[in-house]
Amino acid sequence: MLRRELPLGCSHGRLIRVADGRIAIGPDGSPLQPEQPWPQSVQPLAFWHDEPIALSVEEHADESWPDGRQWLARLPESWFPLISTALQVAAWIRDHRFCGRCGAPSARLDAEFAMHCAQCGHRNYPRISPCIITLVTHGEAMLLARSPRFPPGRYSTLAGFIEPGESAEEAVHREVHEEVGVSVGRIRYYRSQAWPFPHALMLGFFAEAASRRIRIDGIEIADAAWFTPGRLPQLPPTYSISRALIETHLAEVAGGVARK
Repeated sequence: MLRRELPLGCSHGRLIRVADGRIAIGPDGSPLQPEQPWPQSVQPLAFWHDEPIALSVEEHADESWPDGRQWLARLPESWFPLISTALQVAAWIRDHRFCGRCGAPSARLDAEFAMHCAQCGHRNYPRISPCIITLVTHGEAMLLARSPRFPPGRYSTLAGFIEPGESAEEAVHREVHEEVGVSVGRIRYYRSQAWPFPHALMLGFFAEAASRRIRIDGIEIADAAWFTPGRLPQLPPTYSISRALIETHLAEVAGGVARK
């Protein structure tokens, strides 16, 4: 299990090597390298099953390193917090080596995830981008859509970033209407999931459609359709909150509690 405590004072332990969203394979086939002395350049990360873990952010990945999605697909669900944390912290370190206010080099602080600019005093922390992800339903039917980036045949729930000054609930109404032209009524919060591609926090919702008429935007959405439990497309991967929303709805339908 992951313990979110920086292993300060530790000078050796296991490493996760990350570059360009890829993670090196350890000798045991896991994302962890053997216990070893830590160079000063590494970022203390957390404790994993009480072992101190540090992050080594490297310039270039070997082609043999699996990317984050490949790791999440092959590992048990219990690894998700560690992989997500490593990928998001690595992206933050890579993208914030210089101060966003004055442009001077930033220095990593030891006591917390923070980059400090000695020139102007500005300090930044790992970026987290809040998003909504929504399963729109109409009775038993689910409204699923395809992004142009998806593998052939895959459909998923609707998602989008929350805009400045906007509540999560407002974002649900806006994103669904913008992407598929559907107005929704009652919405229900489900749960959240860190999504390290590269630094999102997905807030999951169920939303009831006011009608079944679809009008896709043709930009973010290539196709959208209503699907019943007995006729499903290729679904998103099992480690995603999108899949959890779908599976939860299917279980509720099977149990006779489909939303009207």
